Amino acid sequence: MTTAFYLIAALLLGFFLYTAYRRYQQLKNYNPADESPNILTLTDDNFDRLSAKGVVLVDFWAAWCMPCKMLAPTISELADEYAGKATIAKLDVDKNPKTAANLGIRSIPTLILFENGQPLERFVGVKPKNAFQKALNSRLHKE
Repeated sequence: MTTAFYLIAALLLGFFLYTAYRRYQQLKNYNPADESPNILTLTDDNFDRLSAKGVVLVDFWAAWCMPCKMLAPTISELADEYAGKATIAKLDVDKNPKTAANLGIRSIPTLILFENGQPLERFVGVKPKNAFQKALNSRLHKE
């Protein structure tokens, strides 16, 4: 093996460790208050009323869930990007177990795309932003 190979391998390893550490710090310091003001907070009491009209993407999450924290920046970006076109909402499953149980939420994060109160598409786990964009755009362009 050449010296160049070891140098490239060391640089790649360093880059990987640096990005992993940055991501860890980001998740460790996660604060729901830092999320977009365009995100609608749903509860057991207001879920049916607020999800009944238009296109609504609901993130079912919990404060202790690390994958939910990983997905939070994507949800904030979507809320800002689709403000006025679609509703991006979050429902804490620990504080609102009735709605989560009624919809059969068994693992989180789970996101469900609703149109006029009807569930259309379900995403379980962390997905890339473009998966949500594709689903939202397909519903918005039908109108």
